[in-house]
Parts: sequence; C-alpha cells; structure tokens
Amino acid sequence: MDFKTAVIEKSFEKPVVVDFWAPWCGPCRVLGPVIEKLAAEQQDKWELVKLNTEEDYDVAEQFNIRSIPNVKLFYKGEVVAEFMGALPRTAIERWLQEHLPDNRKESLSHILSRLNGEGGMSELEAFVAQNPDVAEARVALARLLVYDNPERAVALVETIRMGDKLADNAEDLRTLAEIMSVETDDSAAGLLIGKAQQALKQRDNETAIQKVIEAATADKAYAGDLPRRAAIALFRLWGPQDELTKNYRWRFDMALY
Repeated sequence: MDFKTAVIEKSFEKPVVVDFWAPWCGPCRVLGPVIEKLAAEQQDKWELVKLNTEEDYDVAEQFNIRSIPNVKLFYKGEVVAEFMGALPRTAIERWLQEHLPDNRKESLSHILSRLNGEGGMSELEAFVAQNPDVAEARVALARLLVYDNPERAVALVETIRMGDKLADNAEDLRTLAEIMSVETDDSAAGLLIGKAQQALKQRDNETAIQKVIEAATADKAYAGDLPRRAAIALFRLWGPQDELTKNYRWRFDMALY
C-alpha cells in the first residue's frame, strides 16, 4: 500500500479511517465487517482503509501499533482520534459522531462567541432550526432558555440520554427546568425555592444559589431532593472556576451534613 497517497494525502480531501488488523486476529474479524458496513453507509463522510499489519509492518511500527484491532482517524495528515478493540456498532457510531470533522461545529463556535452581542440569540435559533442533529447547539440554546421557557429547554435536550457525551449537561438542564416549573408550597423549603426561581429569572445567580442552599438545609428531601440536585446542576453549569462555585460549593457541602 502507498500509505502516503491512500491515507495522508487523501485525508486532506476527506477524513480517512484506518483499520489496523491482521488475518490471525480474532477481534479484528469481529470488527472488520461492522466498520466496513458503516463505511459503505457513510461513504460521503469518510473513507475506510484496511491496513494488514503483517504486510505493512513498517507503517504499523511508525504509528506505534502494539495491539490490534487499532482504528485511527486521519484528517489533514494528522491522527485526530483513535480506539482499540472490537467495539460494537453503536459505540463506533458515537466515536465517529464525536470525532469526524464537521464544518457546522466551527460555525456554531463562532455563533456561541457572539451570544452576548447583538443578534447572537437569533443566530443560534436559526442554526438549531437548520441543524437539529447538532446536539451541542441544542444544549447551548436550552441553557439560554431554561429560566424563561423551561418546557422548551427540556424539549431541546429530550433525546440526549445516558451514554451520550452531553448526557450530564442535558440532565442538569432538566433539573434546572424542574426547579423553574415546580409549584412551591408554604413550607420553609418551598418558600426558599420560590425565591430562587425569581432570582434565576432575574439572572441574580448569587441570590439563587443562596436560596437553594438554604432550601437544602431546611428540607433535604423537598420535591424529590430538588434543592440538592439543583445546586449541583448550577455548580456544573457555571464550572469549577466560577466565583460562585468557589464561594458557595463548600457552603452547600456543609449544608448536607
């Protein structure tokens, strides 16, 4: 095989997936038909090259192949992702979805960088409408809508479930939609959650987390453990480096014990 032509040069035109295998390798014979079928189904997106490590030993050595099957994704002359072992079809599909280059994701990145500016929100709405399969865009839009339109936020992440790389983000958004939608009562925890709802609508995040923590202190089991779940969702949404996370995470931990 002319590896430079078949893989390196070709990867500047289209992503190339290289399956390093050998005839004696049992798992390779399991993986081979699966990845070959996927390649036929998705030939417009990427190309498959099968490389027999017994015949192309030098290439296998060059890419440090120590165990097979080994699958590498080449794009613009570089290895951008890889996996080892005979993964099932669903796992390979997730791997491809996550790592295949997609110009739409670059466009989304530009839109997200302009979200605080004029027109950013409408651009994101239009992008989601045109690209409903781009989960990152739906999550980003749900984050913007969850405090004012929790039902739509939930609908945007409805199909993102366990096993998806955005599953935690989606679950956090469902929790925040729940706290915005729950009908509170006159209990201490209920009144505090009501105040947290109002603070979140006004984007007063510090007051919101204060009230959520106070609600967790007043009644840990309120509304199916909602104060605890909501606090965790907010901290994960803000990230560990956010000042509110730094200032209030330890207070929340203390409230639980």
